[in-house]
Amino acid sequence: MKIIIIIAAVILTLIFLFAFFTAGFTMTGRRQTLEEAFAWQTDHYDTAFYDALEKNSYTISGANGYTLHAELLKAPVPSDRYIILSHGYTDNRFGSLKYAGMYLDLGYNCIIYDLRGHGENEPTFTTYGLLESQDLMELITDTRTRYPDLKSLGLHGESLGAATTLTALKYKPEIDFAVADCGFSDIENVLRGGFRSMHIPEFLFRLTDLGARLRYGFSLSKMRPIDSMNENTIPVLFIHGEDDSFILPRNTEAMYERTQGPKELFLMPGAGHAESVLTDPERYRQVVSDFLQTVR
Repeated sequence: MKIIIIIAAVILTLIFLFAFFTAGFTMTGRRQTLEEAFAWQTDHYDTAFYDALEKNSYTISGANGYTLHAELLKAPVPSDRYIILSHGYTDNRFGSLKYAGMYLDLGYNCIIYDLRGHGENEPTFTTYGLLESQDLMELITDTRTRYPDLKSLGLHGESLGAATTLTALKYKPEIDFAVADCGFSDIENVLRGGFRSMHIPEFLFRLTDLGARLRYGFSLSKMRPIDSMNENTIPVLFIHGEDDSFILPRNTEAMYERTQGPKELFLMPGAGHAESVLTDPERYRQVVSDFLQTVR
């Protein structure tokens, strides 16, 4: 009997260790520094435009008083149009530069910022859109107050940033449009896919979810941007790389089908995860530009 108790205790210990480790790995992965992110961007496209811009760095108070670092990139030609860009997981505000150049050329002032737990912000865990969307709502409010000349405001997000952007739509923000590039409909299907690729049984996701709830107070299974589409009427342009094997295109297709407002869907041929704008910059710009003409 004693041996059985010991074996059971060892198994339970291993279960909890797995749950806590995978939850931590999933929600607190290593983030890039600003220097690392800018270097990566510079290696993949021309970032020279950034240095020449008129810029303004500042902080705002996000959800629950969490401090967010933001930066305004002023359009070369004075404009009353603004867009807030949200980067992907482990990246930071410099990850948004590959989209900022396009929007600056199209006449938009760009606001780039570090999502919670990223960049210059205080380290913390990621909630895959839950708290991040509340932060974004605070940034939207701040933007409208800080820039009284504002006449049009849009959102653009990549990956986690897309999930954040789409989740925020459930709060019915005062914005004119949203662009969501390679977002996930729910984080569960992404993690299950990751488990499969590592030859880990999918059912163990439940243990990771348990670890997230015990360790951070949030359930991974409730991180579902697609649910924000049920009553959304804000125009959305959905973009996804056709060859994305990390967050499958079906995520974006499902959200496109679910949203209730004006919508467009573009799948970039030959593009992997978060690579659409790098795969064919001119086509990407044209798709976005055409969409913006419909929402002005």
